[in-house]
Amino acid sequence: MTVTSRAVTTAVLAAVVAAAAYAGTPALVAVAVVLVAGLAAGAPRLVRSPAPGGASVVLALAGLGAVGVAWRTQGEPVLRHLPLVVAMALMLAFLAEMLRRDGRPRLVESVSGTVTGAVVAVAAAGWVATGRTEEGTALVVAAAAALAGAAAVSAIPAGRVAAGAAVVAAGGIGAAAGAVLPALDVVVGLVAGLVAGAVVAAVRLLLVRLPELAGRRAGIAGAVVPVAVAGVLVFAVGRVLA
Repeated sequence: MTVTSRAVTTAVLAAVVAAAAYAGTPALVAVAVVLVAGLAAGAPRLVRSPAPGGASVVLALAGLGAVGVAWRTQGEPVLRHLPLVVAMALMLAFLAEMLRRDGRPRLVESVSGTVTGAVVAVAAAGWVATGRTEEGTALVVAAAAALAGAAAVSAIPAGRVAAGAAVVAAGGIGAAAGAVLPALDVVVGLVAGLVAGAVVAAVRLLLVRLPELAGRRAGIAGAVVPVAVAGVLVFAVGRVLA
């Protein structure tokens, strides 16, 4: 996959998140499951895990568990059980290493890659938690639209210039969404947009030199990472400002 195809994939996924927010929480849950599946299938290859099979299982269980917690937990705080999911993912990561029968080469690298991928998968549950209220739905739409715009701008092959332009574009889209959507404030939309743009820019600069991104599964995982990570950050923006 090329930089352009990954950027387009990220933009499409973000647009689907925005559409799912309007469709309701079950649709948002379904999209979050798709994000987790993309990460579980490709993230171990993205970080060159020596045991990709076990890592994929851990990522899938952690992500699906987090999505289920965000969907079914009643009362506040919605994500109060999420630390337990992360703790269980950490235990599963060690268990997966114990079950290896290849002599366990690159053990520390394998564990750290699995845990990092699990945290990213868990972060996707933030979209579900945010979209459970009317105000949250508007925030999800604004942030996802900003994320899609930032991803489109980041396709420009200009390195740091493209990253900076992505942040600016996302901030403008978020602010515009805040002005249009009645349940959202302009300032909240602006901040959510800037956060989404910063995530896209940071992931682009972090992963752009990895040769593994040329592979299909790893490339898809690289496209999913900014969408998943933005979920929990947008949730935090909503809690602090909205």
